[in-house]
Amino acid sequence: MSGQLKEVRNRIKSVTSTQQITKAMKMVSAAKLRRAQDAIIQMRPYAQKLQEMLSNIVSGSSSEESMPLADVRPVEKVLLIPITSDRGLCGGYNSYVIKMAREMAKTQYAAQNAKGNVTILPIGKKGYEYFQRNNYKIVDAYWDIFSDLSFDNVRRAAAYAQQAFLNKEVDRVEIIYSQFKNAATQIFVAEPYLPIPKAENKKTGKNIDFEFEPSMGLLLQELMPKILNTQVFKAVLDANASEHGARMTAMDKASENATDILKSLKISYNRARQAAITTELTEIVSGAAALQG
Repeated sequence: MSGQLKEVRNRIKSVTSTQQITKAMKMVSAAKLRRAQDAIIQMRPYAQKLQEMLSNIVSGSSSEESMPLADVRPVEKVLLIPITSDRGLCGGYNSYVIKMAREMAKTQYAAQNAKGNVTILPIGKKGYEYFQRNNYKIVDAYWDIFSDLSFDNVRRAAAYAQQAFLNKEVDRVEIIYSQFKNAATQIFVAEPYLPIPKAENKKTGKNIDFEFEPSMGLLLQELMPKILNTQVFKAVLDANASEHGARMTAMDKASENATDILKSLKISYNRARQAAITTELTEIVSGAAALQG
C-alpha cells in the first residue's frame, strides 16, 4: 500500500511541475501575442489596399502592356510557400499548414507533382523539417526567417519567388498560411501569389480603367515588386500572430487538463491513504484483541 501511495505522490508532483511550465508558457505566449497582434492589425489594411490596387491595375491593363509578373501561362511547374513556426507546442497549427500544402500537391497539382514539378519553399523550421524528411523538392534558403523576423529577410524570400516566376522556372506560386482572427481562431488559407490575380468591378462586371502619370511601365517596374514583397510580409506577420495565439490556447488547455488530472489523482491518493489507515487500525484492533484473549 505504501508503494501505491508513493507512486500517486510522484504523479501528483510530476503533473504539478508540468502545470507550472504550461502556465509560464501561456504567459510568455500572451506577451508575444500582444506584440504580434498589434503588428498584423497595423499592417493588414495597408497590405490589403495595396493588393486591391495591384489587382485592379492588372485587370485594367491592355494586352499590349508588358506585365510579366501577371503573365498567365499553362501551369507546368508550381512553387508552394507554406508558413509554419520554428517551435511546437501550439496545438494543430503546424499540422494544418503542412497538411494543406501536402494535399494541394497531391490533388490540385497532382499532374505536376507526378512529374516532380512541385517545389516547396518552406518558411519556418517545422515545415522545413517535415518536407525535407519526406523527400520533397524544397528551397532551403529561407526557412529560418522567424529567427530574425524583419521585412528585409522576408523580402529576399519574396524576391526569389518573383525571380523564379520571371525566369519561367515556375508557372504558379501560392502561399499557404494561417490568417490571424483572434487568440482562439486561425483561418488556414492558400492564397494565390503569382501570377498576380486580376480583379473586376463587381457592380458592372467591367474592368477598371486607370490613367498613369508618369508611364504605367515605369510605375509598375518600381511599385509591383514592393507591393508583392508586402504581401508576403503580411502573410508572415499573420502566421506569427497565429502561432502565438495557438500556443497560448494550447497551453491554457493543457493547464486546465492538468488541473483535472490533479483532482483525480488527489482523490485516488486520499482513498488509498484512507484504505491504508483503515488497514492499520484493523491490524491494531486485531492485535489488541489477540492480546486480551
